[in-house]
Amino acid sequence: MKQYLLSIYQPDGDPPPPEVLDPIMRDVDAVKDEMKAAGVWVFSGGLHPASTATVVRADGDDVLTTDGPYVESKEHVGGFTVIEVADLDAALEWGGKLTRALSLLPVEVRPFVDASEG
Repeated sequence: MKQYLLSIYQPDGDPPPPEVLDPIMRDVDAVKDEMKAAGVWVFSGGLHPASTATVVRADGDDVLTTDGPYVESKEHVGGFTVIEVADLDAALEWGGKLTRALSLLPVEVRPFVDASEG
């Protein structure tokens, strides 16, 4: 079994109003419950807006911190789910379910590096 990161990309700006967001979150919770029932869910979490990020960077012996996201963009990672499945095809199937639950927000599916690979 291999672990995959399902990164949820959302547009910058204010979240949608509750009448739009509540049904989406209900659908996302249903997919998470389905993942748990299938035994593939490892963990997941939502993130605060990109404006709350702090970038930490080494500069010789010093460590510099900068407020805000590392990259300026119109989208940012808003949340993620880690799953453990047999292969990429299975991970893509779960990514498809998640993107549909998110009203078609993009979901990036990426494998973790196995310790044996590194």
